[in-house]
Amino acid sequence: MESCPSVKNILLLDSEGKRVAVKYYSDDWPTNSAKEAFEKSVFTKTQKTNARTEAEIAMFESSIVVYKFVQDLHFFVTGGEDENELILATVLQGFFDAVGLLLRGNVDKKEALENLDLILLCLDEIVDGGIILETDANVIAGKVASHSMDAGAPLAEQTISQALATAREHLTRSLLK
Repeated sequence: MESCPSVKNILLLDSEGKRVAVKYYSDDWPTNSAKEAFEKSVFTKTQKTNARTEAEIAMFESSIVVYKFVQDLHFFVTGGEDENELILATVLQGFFDAVGLLLRGNVDKKEALENLDLILLCLDEIVDGGIILETDANVIAGKVASHSMDAGAPLAEQTISQALATAREHLTRSLLK
């Protein structure tokens, strides 16, 4: 019986191979130092390639790594050695495009760090526990934007939990006066 396609990790590294946002869904790298060593070795192996126009695929330590670069950011999606490369590439493209939408086309390290909360929410919307949930960038960006909607937004545009949080905040403010 075939299992559901899964992802081992999603990495967003800067042009020096340092972490911007990473999420691991596998126990293949049990310690933080093992994760950092993996990131460094993947970055070192891929940095000389030209993955700016379209995604590239590489086998690395019995994993398939699909990656793409834009300006000073390097996007990586890792799957098992028998994972379908096209599915991993679709996850990468969904993440890449959603980040582009959320950062309004200004995809660079500075902007990514300023909006790190949106990028981490984006990762949560794409993959949960290694299982791929969504790959459509517009849907991902829409869900992330609805999560991050500020309390000043009209109540009609807020989810119930956001509306309750806003009401709680107003009540607390009025009691503290």
